[in-house]
Amino acid sequence: MERLPSPHITLEQWRCLVAVVEAGGYAQAAEKLHKSQSSVTYAVQKLERLLDIKAFQMDGRRAILTPAGDMLYRRARQLLEDSANLERAAGKVSAGWESEINIAVEALYPTWLLLESFDRFGKESPHTRINLYETIFQGGPELLLSGQVELAILPEVPAGSNGKALPHTSRIVPVAHADHPLHHLGRPPTLNDLRKHRHLVVRDTSQQRDSRTSTVDVAQRWTVSNMATSIGAVCRGYGFTWLPEDKIRHELASGLLKPLPLGDGDARFAQLYLIFHDPSQIGPGVRRLAQIIEKDALQAGCNKT
Repeated sequence: MERLPSPHITLEQWRCLVAVVEAGGYAQAAEKLHKSQSSVTYAVQKLERLLDIKAFQMDGRRAILTPAGDMLYRRARQLLEDSANLERAAGKVSAGWESEINIAVEALYPTWLLLESFDRFGKESPHTRINLYETIFQGGPELLLSGQVELAILPEVPAGSNGKALPHTSRIVPVAHADHPLHHLGRPPTLNDLRKHRHLVVRDTSQQRDSRTSTVDVAQRWTVSNMATSIGAVCRGYGFTWLPEDKIRHELASGLLKPLPLGDGDARFAQLYLIFHDPSQIGPGVRRLAQIIEKDALQAGCNKT
């Protein structure tokens, strides 16, 4: 077998280069990596000397990539990602089942059902930790495509991925407190009626905010970070919003909240999909958790609230 050449550049030096680019400078990179600025500068300068390439040129205090540096950055980022993937794969092999599973779940999915699935999985693999990311709109796809989670439950399958439809269609209804003025118009409210009142919106959890979180163009809007806050606000009469029926079934049953009869816009439906980040590298724990989620969703008949 042909002997592989020994690399002259360490992964740590490549990591410093990538950090300088993504953080916007040596000082910011040092803070991000928890290193001294001098050690980061030395690592990048040594890399440049070994390769006889100038990766950066200074513009005031900002480090700007040269064309050669841009090529190095793109290749280095891929190298670091491949290295991380290799470490994760090795950890799965050595430990049998994964020690940790990361999963992104769209807030539309029933929390009670998800927790039951986690509990069943925990009885089979008590030492596997689960990190749950509760996401809105593009937050889930962002985590999935970046490899930050191995598994996701999303209302859309990202381009380039394959998803399996879960036996659950989330029904999303417009609601307001029973005493809200929209319920006392003497007729079904119109879009113009909605515009006169406060709209409660849950913020997109992705880094690139999606404007679709705003369902209606209104002058008054509160944008919150999680669905629980939105539910609390609408239950106190602070506005109207669209919410999954499953999340507010007790409030609807008690009469605290009432659906707004908007005609064709009365309710919306969202199909949910179970999606792996990389089907070729599914660990036994991730695969088993996915099986449990799918089975629980089927048995629960998730179309019912």
